[in-house]
Amino acid sequence: MRTARSPLTRVTTVALAGLAVMLLLVAVTVAPLVYADESESITGRDELVVGVDDGLPGLSARAGDGDLEGFEVDVATYVAGLLDVAPADLTVRPLGSLDPAGALAAGTIDMLVAASPITAERTEQITFAGPYYLAHQDILVRQDERSIGGVRDLRGKRLCRVSGSDSWRQVTEEREVAATPVPASSYGDCARALADGRVDAVSTDDLVLAGLAAATPGTTVVNAPFTDIGYGIGLRKGDLEGCRAVNEILTGMYQNGAATTMLNQWFGTSGLELPTTVPQFEGCA
Repeated sequence: MRTARSPLTRVTTVALAGLAVMLLLVAVTVAPLVYADESESITGRDELVVGVDDGLPGLSARAGDGDLEGFEVDVATYVAGLLDVAPADLTVRPLGSLDPAGALAAGTIDMLVAASPITAERTEQITFAGPYYLAHQDILVRQDERSIGGVRDLRGKRLCRVSGSDSWRQVTEEREVAATPVPASSYGDCARALADGRVDAVSTDDLVLAGLAAATPGTTVVNAPFTDIGYGIGLRKGDLEGCRAVNEILTGMYQNGAATTMLNQWFGTSGLELPTTVPQFEGCA
């Protein structure tokens, strides 16, 4: 025999049911908002802020009028334009002391185009499109240098060692070439030391060397690459839509010759053999 429910019980049941419906509505309302925030992509932006370096000649450095210029500035402008961001709505700013991953996560910058190697460690915090350039470690020498044709020829040579960079370790430790490291504060200082005869060689990424060669008369790139370093366009972690869109743009940039034009403009006199084909992409993650 079923026991009759009291009016109080019926009221309580109705109230609880109503509360459950309200909670469900709140959950349904809030969930898309959270999802939209998590899936926010550069593809839907009217304005973009791009973080770059400001001390790498040819890549990104200050011009005489104080504006930033170089291959990476051109790449950023090209990509932004095909994302329908007008030049007036694009801000290119130097990273300075900013942590790139933190700046992307906080929205301080929307894209990172700053000779950033795509590595397993970095992709834990940043989603990388590209690479937009496949760099290789190479060697910068004086144009009249005849004894250095490759990394093994650096044995016994004075090799510039920049504070904070591990490029010299690729020579002396990874390949166990007994070069003599000579300290310097920057690669610009290295180039000047090379031109003045205070060091025999500078070794780091080839585009960095090419920019230095173009800015430092009497120096040239050996064209003896011995590592692969993919430079990626950094996006906020998880922006896979933006990553795929940028990869399509970078593919077109090489296929239509725009990349070749940019590279030749900034590095055509450096002695570096410049690529003309689309780099192998790493995949968006």
